[in-house]
Amino acid sequence: MSEDIIIELKSKKYVVKKDRRYTETDEWAKLETGVAIVGLTDYAQKELKDIVSIELPEVGRIVRKGEEIGVVDSIKASSSYYSPLTGEVVEVNEKLVSNPEFVNKDPYGEGWVFKIRVENPSEYDSLLTPEKYAEKVKTSHH
Repeated sequence: MSEDIIIELKSKKYVVKKDRRYTETDEWAKLETGVAIVGLTDYAQKELKDIVSIELPEVGRIVRKGEEIGVVDSIKASSSYYSPLTGEVVEVNEKLVSNPEFVNKDPYGEGWVFKIRVENPSEYDSLLTPEKYAEKVKTSHH
């Protein structure tokens, strides 16, 4: 398994996993046989701080790449999140309804948000590579 990228900025560490792709708006997507798992990045959850609720999309909803999907509420702010890909929402992480803190504890694992049946796999290739996303985090953080 390839090593994760660890970005250290001031006193914080951000993890970028190498087995997935990223958006400019701090979502990740991991493609597995035509279906992508989507969630919020470690950087996103640390910027939001303690997440108190997350609005999940409806199963069966058709979303476009870059479309706003829902809102994440934290003690600090409300923030929209977006679909990294075009396709149909096939599953949502119901656990987040009662345990939104999973996004903080395990953003790349138990804190996943939804799964999407990908309409156009080439969109996935156009997302940011882990290295590019790591650069974005470094430069967007002053």
